[in-house]
Amino acid sequence: MGDLGTYIPIVLALTLARDLNLGTTLIFTGVYNIITGAIYGVPMPVQPMKSIAAEALSDTGFGVPEIMAAGILTGGTVFVLGVTGLMQLVYRLIPLCVVRGIQLAQGLSFALTAVKYVKKIQDLPKSKSLGQRHWVGLDGNKTDRIRRIVFSLPSAFLVFILGVVLAFLRRHHVVHEIKFGPSSIDVVKFSKHAWKKGFIKGTIPQLPLTLLNSVVAVVKLSSDLFPGREFTATSLSVTVGLMNLVGCWFGAMPMCHGAGGLAGQYKFGGRSGGCVALLGAAKLVLGLVLGTSLAHVLNQFPVGILGVLLLFAGIELAMCSRDMNTKEDSFVMLMCTAVSLVGSSAALGFLVGMIVYVILRLRNWTKDKPLSTIWMQKHDDQL
Repeated sequence: MGDLGTYIPIVLALTLARDLNLGTTLIFTGVYNIITGAIYGVPMPVQPMKSIAAEALSDTGFGVPEIMAAGILTGGTVFVLGVTGLMQLVYRLIPLCVVRGIQLAQGLSFALTAVKYVKKIQDLPKSKSLGQRHWVGLDGNKTDRIRRIVFSLPSAFLVFILGVVLAFLRRHHVVHEIKFGPSSIDVVKFSKHAWKKGFIKGTIPQLPLTLLNSVVAVVKLSSDLFPGREFTATSLSVTVGLMNLVGCWFGAMPMCHGAGGLAGQYKFGGRSGGCVALLGAAKLVLGLVLGTSLAHVLNQFPVGILGVLLLFAGIELAMCSRDMNTKEDSFVMLMCTAVSLVGSSAALGFLVGMIVYVILRLRNWTKDKPLSTIWMQKHDDQL
């Protein structure tokens, strides 16, 4: 459950603010977890596409059809890149220091968000902080308990169970709002406007993040955390593409893999595909038994506990950048991280990081070879 710090807030916010079908999303993501756990043999996470979710929460006209259209178009593009082998080429061309910059930025972003979850009261549907959290009463005592539990127990499962218990203690009447039985699964109806808006405002900003953080960074991170069990960028592109080319037609939230989720699963003890398969089975059961009514329980779930899970996932991801041994590689990584954080765009950070990397390589090449020698070699080649 190490990646629930990102899964629950995003899915819950979209359920409450944009009428996302929580039951359908739980069922499909549960199946995704089971299949990817069996395929890869590592705790491969299944997480919501963050840029699409952010656009949906900030734009009232970006509803379920637009969300699903953006997911289908993003998944289709990634799938084509995978089956044609172009994704593997992209993976080989991107230097490690740039990937580490993206990972460091994502890890620090998770950590900062986690601290905000713990310190301030959150309005998840509006993605806003409402002020300082009271440190007395149930919420304050809860945070102190979390601290003690996290330092004494390595299991995210127990932390999550604590959150469920506290959700019922905070509002026990939520039991009466639970309805048993799965939500109806319907095919989403798309208009031309939904396809157009979904592509422009959803797919375009999401695609760079998916390619970098859900494919390239995950492949690099898996080789660090699970030596001998590496997998290719092609296979990840195909699974990300298929998840969205299937589920989004029925209203399931667009999903991808994520380096932060993988780091979070690893941090809390996940070492095989079995753990995410069990998580997937739990999602599947909840989706079939409770459906969308589960949102009433999750809405009472203490956000501070999600912050604890997210904080450790972010720190674990950020720590992967410690293998930069040269000053130049560290410089590129930190430039990429700084631009990504300040501009809130992994694509912009990636672009700046690549430019700086190329400039430094050209400088070193010209330093090793005098300009006169370079000119003479070029002149000889022309002759």
